[in-house]
Amino acid sequence: MEEGKHKLIQEQPPVARTSRPLLIVVSAPSGCGKSTLCDRLVEEFPKIAYSVSCTTRAPRGEEQDGVEYYFLSKKEFKERIKHGEFLEWAKVHGNYYGTLEDTVLYSMEEGRHILLDIDVQGAAQLRKSLQKLDPRHPVRRGFTDIFVLPPSLEELEKRLRGRGTDEEKVIQKRLEAAEDEMAYAKNYTHRIINDDLETAYDDLKSIILTGMGLF
Repeated sequence: MEEGKHKLIQEQPPVARTSRPLLIVVSAPSGCGKSTLCDRLVEEFPKIAYSVSCTTRAPRGEEQDGVEYYFLSKKEFKERIKHGEFLEWAKVHGNYYGTLEDTVLYSMEEGRHILLDIDVQGAAQLRKSLQKLDPRHPVRRGFTDIFVLPPSLEELEKRLRGRGTDEEKVIQKRLEAAEDEMAYAKNYTHRIINDDLETAYDDLKSIILTGMGLF
């Protein structure tokens, strides 16, 4: 009888490894390749999806509610701010933008990893919001933040000029903003230097797979 039990246990298939849902925050100065890196991540990993934010601006073109954004009235947005429903929010050019805790939590409970492409102010606000959550809360437990850096400001300037799309005053403004933003890199758990796109992407992927518990 004992021999039969042993044989039965031996024949059971190994338990499949499952990933831990993540809330992935990626920030970087303009021109560092952040969008390219994030787009590749979403393309390679179907379970990683960009967060659908809320906004008070009107839909543009063929934008659909719940796809590109959740379109809210300013009254509703302010009510949600008042009740502490946003993980982070900001007012930009007269319109509000923000990420709802419930939206992120629902996606994570469905087994998806949520990717937030936000600036350093949004990331700081998000960290502050997470501190109010229970340490066991899935959103707090799954949080990981990454800052993408250029090899140098000189290289960043070269890249911005290489685009050939921005006026001189715009380039200078972006460089000044980049210097300010890079001072916040120390607040991020992970930092990646995008000197070579393939190497930077491998570094990003390694961080994400480790966070999922699959690497």
